Amino acid sequence: MLEILQKLVGTEHVWAEEPMKDHTTFRVGGPARYLAEPKDTKELAAVIGACTKAGMPFTVMGNGSNLLVSDAGYNGVIIRLFKNMSHIWISGHFMILEAGALLIRAASMACREGLAGLEFASGIPGTVGGALVMNAGAYGGEMKDIVCCVKVLSKDGALREYTKEEMDFGYRRSRIAEEGSIVLEAELRLCPGTTEEIRARMEELKEQRVRKQPLEYASAGSTFKRPEGYFAGKLIEDAGLRGFRIGDAQVSEKHCGFVINRGNATASEIAELIRQVQERVYAAFGIRLQTEVKFLGFGGEPL
Repeated sequence: MLEILQKLVGTEHVWAEEPMKDHTTFRVGGPARYLAEPKDTKELAAVIGACTKAGMPFTVMGNGSNLLVSDAGYNGVIIRLFKNMSHIWISGHFMILEAGALLIRAASMACREGLAGLEFASGIPGTVGGALVMNAGAYGGEMKDIVCCVKVLSKDGALREYTKEEMDFGYRRSRIAEEGSIVLEAELRLCPGTTEEIRARMEELKEQRVRKQPLEYASAGSTFKRPEGYFAGKLIEDAGLRGFRIGDAQVSEKHCGFVINRGNATASEIAELIRQVQERVYAAFGIRLQTEVKFLGFGGEPL
C-alpha cells in the first residue's frame, strides 16, 4: 500500500506510522498507518480508489482542528487536504477556495481585498472543507450565509456541484455530512467593504475570543453542539463541572464549552472526560450533549 500511495501522490507526500498528535489541534493521537497529501482532485480520487480496491479504511481531514484521534492511532489512510489542496482565487465579489484552504487565511485575503462577510471565520482554525461539512459559524455568521455553490466528490466517485439550497444547511450539519461526500471546492459571495472597517470588525472579534476562550491551551474549539434552547457551556457549568479534570484533560475554567489539553493529556483522557460530562449533564438536566468533535480510531464514540 505504501508503494501504491507513493506512486499516486509522490514519495515526499506520503508518510508511514505518522503521529497524529502533530496534525491535530488537540495535540494528541497515535500514529496513522499512512498519511497522504494529494495535490488535486485527480490524485484524491486515485487514492480513494486504491484504498477501496485494497479494502483499506481511509478518512479525509483538513487541518485537524475538530478531530480527536485515539492513542492507538488509525489503522488506515489519512488523506489530508490541507497544504496541497488549499488554493484561493478572488474574482470581483466572489472567492473560490479549495477544500484545504484555511478559513483564517481566506478571511485575511478578503479583508485585504475589501470584501466583507468572512469576518466571523477569522478566528476559526479549520479548513473550508470541514467548515462546509458542519456549517461552521461564530458570532452570528455561518458558512451558509456566504456560500454560492460547492463542488464535491461523491461516494460513488462522481463529481457533483450543489447550490446553496441543495446543500441543505442546518445547525452544524449539511447534506455533505449526511451523504458522506468530500468537499473539493467552494464559491463564496462576499460584499464590498473597506479594509479598515473589515479589519476593525476582525479585531473586535479577536478581542472577544481572547477574553472568553482558552486559546492558550490545545483544544478542538467548542466541544459540544448547542442543544436547542440551551447553551452547552452553561449546562456544564450548572452541573458543577467547571474545571473538572481527568489527568491533563480539563473542562476549561474560562469557558465550560471547551475541553482543553493542559499539556500532557492523552486522547483516552479527553474522550473519558467528554463522556463523563455528557453523563453528568444528562443526569442533572435530562439533556444529552452531542459533540462537535469527531472521533477517529476509537471503538465507539462517547455517548
